[in-house]
Amino acid sequence: MAALDDPQTRVSLAAHQAGALRWLGGGVIAVVLGILLAVAAARIAGETGRRIPVAGLVVLVLVLSGVAFAAAGAGALLRTARWRRGLATEPWRTGTLRIAGPAIIAFEPEGYDELDPEGEALHLQLLSTAIWRTRMVQGLDGGVVRVAPVGRGQWVLTADGLGTLCGARVARRR
Repeated sequence: MAALDDPQTRVSLAAHQAGALRWLGGGVIAVVLGILLAVAAARIAGETGRRIPVAGLVVLVLVLSGVAFAAAGAGALLRTARWRRGLATEPWRTGTLRIAGPAIIAFEPEGYDELDPEGEALHLQLLSTAIWRTRMVQGLDGGVVRVAPVGRGQWVLTADGLGTLCGARVARRR
């Protein structure tokens, strides 16, 4: 059974997509507001000769932050689409999560035996830089999680009751 066939997975993926749309929409709104403020300030200055204090700085902050937010939202939407394609074909793999560092985790599949020379844990690095998301995953240490590959070296993980999906990539060995 593909991971996307699980209703909880579909809800988590929809929540991820909704967050991406919020970032994208907020960024677009900030850019539009920045442009409108620039036009209004230029018009007031042209008609009255008075400048609006700090209008240029506010316009700059709105436009630059809006572009950054919109880019983050667009990237998250692309990630959601890639995850949806991967989860539509791959099944969930269940196992135990072990924390191996601040953003490095090890996934031990069911039946994993650390003394078995053939057995190897999957070492992943979280893609998110959000502290709350990293701490949320770290709180799953020793718990049962589900992972699925969604592309070359890219994985998605979740756990019962987590309500979200977390992206990770195969960690480079040092």
